[in-house]
Amino acid sequence: MNTASQSNWATAAPKSGFIRKVVPVSHSLKRWGAVLWVTLIVGFAAAHLMHLQADFPNQSPWSSDWAKYTDEGWYGNAAIRARLFGHWYLPGDFNPAPAVPVWPALEWLLFGVTGVSVTAARALAGCFFLTDMALAYLLVRMQHSRWAAALAVTLAVTSPFLYSFSRLAILEPMLVCFLLTALNLAIRLPRMKHPVLMSSLIGLLYTLMLLTKTSAAFLLPALAWAMLQSLRNQGILRWKCTASAALASAMSFAGWMAFVVHAQMLKDYRYLFYINKYPKPHAWYWPAVSFWWSLHGVLWADRILLPLTGILIIVLVMAWPTEWSRQLRQDPVFGASFLSAAGYIFFMTYQNHPQPRYYTVVALFSFLVLALGVEKLLNSRGAQAANHLSLRESRRHIADASGGGWALLLALVVAVGVNAAWTYEYAARPQYTLLEAAQQLTRYIDQHPNGNRMLLSISGDEITLLTHLPTLCDDFGTVDLPTKLAQYEPGWWATWNDIDPGTLEDLHVHHSLEQVASFHAMDDPERNVLVLFKLHRLPEPREIEGANLQQPLPGDRIDIPVQ
Repeated sequence: MNTASQSNWATAAPKSGFIRKVVPVSHSLKRWGAVLWVTLIVGFAAAHLMHLQADFPNQSPWSSDWAKYTDEGWYGNAAIRARLFGHWYLPGDFNPAPAVPVWPALEWLLFGVTGVSVTAARALAGCFFLTDMALAYLLVRMQHSRWAAALAVTLAVTSPFLYSFSRLAILEPMLVCFLLTALNLAIRLPRMKHPVLMSSLIGLLYTLMLLTKTSAAFLLPALAWAMLQSLRNQGILRWKCTASAALASAMSFAGWMAFVVHAQMLKDYRYLFYINKYPKPHAWYWPAVSFWWSLHGVLWADRILLPLTGILIIVLVMAWPTEWSRQLRQDPVFGASFLSAAGYIFFMTYQNHPQPRYYTVVALFSFLVLALGVEKLLNSRGAQAANHLSLRESRRHIADASGGGWALLLALVVAVGVNAAWTYEYAARPQYTLLEAAQQLTRYIDQHPNGNRMLLSISGDEITLLTHLPTLCDDFGTVDLPTKLAQYEPGWWATWNDIDPGTLEDLHVHHSLEQVASFHAMDDPERNVLVLFKLHRLPEPREIEGANLQQPLPGDRIDIPVQ
C-alpha cells in the first residue's frame, strides 16, 4: 500500500491477540457528518415548538404583516366560539368557516382535549410544519439522493422567515401539508397496485386544500404536473388517473357547496371572496406591474436563497440543450415544486396584494428547487450534454455544470449559516407583549364593568383566543357596523394607535366613546399600542349627514388621532 493510500485508512493496534477491522477514515467522517447534520435539523425543527405563547418575532422584516394581529383568531373563530360559548356562528359578524372549514374543524377537535388556548392552536400549526418537513424529505428522496432531501429540509428548518410564520396558527402550514401529501402520492402512482383508486384520494386531498385556503386553486397546475409527468409512459392509465382525481375533487367540493347552500351560509362563503378582492390599477398593463410587485416580494422570504432560485431557473432555460437541463425539466418533483412557487406568485399577481405570509409557500418549494438543482449540477452523469453536441462541447458543459453546482452549494452553505444564526436569535429571545397586552386589557374590562363584557375590535378574535374574552370584529361582517352594534351592544372597543374616520362614524351612530386605557404590544410603529374605549349607548341613534360623525363629538374622550 503506498503512502497516499495509507493516509486514507486508520488501523488499530493489536489488542488481546486480535486485530480490529480496518475502517476507512472517509467513512467515519461521513458517518459523524451525517450525525451532526441530522442533529442540526432536529434541533432547529424542535425550536419551532418552543415558546409558543411568544410574539411573532419583533423587529423582523415582516412586522407589517397583519396575520400576527388577526388571522389566528379569524380563521379559528368557529372552533373558539363553539368551545367557549357553545355556538360557532355569530350572525352578521365575520364567519369564514363556511369557506375554509378544515382548520376550525381540526381546532375544534383539539380544543376538546386541550381547552381553548393559543399554545394548542400554534402547536397544531407547528406540527403541520414538522410534517411538511418529513413529507418534503420523502418527496425528494423518492427519486433523488438522501443528501439532496436533507439539504431541502435544512434550508427550510433554518429559515428565520419560515420559523416566524410557521409558529402562527395560520392556514399555510396545513395547506402545504395537504399539497405535499398529494404530491407524494402522485409521484408514486406508477408503482401502486390501484393507481386509479389512489388518484381519487389525490382529488379528495385537493378538495381539502381548497377548503383550507381558497388560493389552493393556483396550486392545481403543480399537482396536475406531478400526476401527468409521473404517468407519462403509462398510456391510457394516465388519463384514467387524471379523470379519477378530477371527478373525486369535483364531487366532494360540490357536496360541500350543497351543504353551504342548504345551511344558508352562502352569504358568508361569498363574503370571504369579497373582502379579499383588492383594487387594481386601471391601466391595461397592471398585471405586469402587479407581477413585478409580487416577484420582488420574494425578498421578504430570503435575500440570498430566493434570488439564487431565480438564477437557477434562468440558467436552466439558458442551458436548454444540455442533458441536465432536460432531466430537471422532466422531473415531476422539480416541476411540481417550481409550479407551486410560481402558482402562488401568480395568485398574488391576480390579487394585487402580496403579503409576507403568502411567501411561506413560495419559500418552501423554492428550497426544494434549489436542492434538486444543485444535486443535478453536481451529478456529472446528469450533466452530460445532449447527443447532438460534440465531445468537446459536451465536456465543457459538464465542467460548467459541475463548477456551477459547487458554487451554488457554497452559497447555500453560507445562507444556512446566516439563517441559522438569525433563527437562533429569534428562538433564544422570546417576547410576550401581545399576550400581556391582551391579558391586561381583559383584566381592566373585568375590573371596570360597563354593561356587556363583549369587546369590539379588529383583533377581537385574537384576543378571544388569548384570554377567552367575548368579541366582535369591527372591520368585517355581513351586516354594516351600526346594525351589528345595535344587535350585540358591546360595552367596549379597542383599536390600534389611531381611529379610522369611517369606523368612528359607525360607532357614533349609537355610542359616545371614552378612552380609558392603552397597552403596548409588538413592534409595528403603526400598530404597537392597543387603545381601549368604553362605549356609552346613546338614548337615540344619530343620523349620518356627510362627515358629521367622523370626528370627536361632545361627550367623547378621545386622545389618539383620527386619520
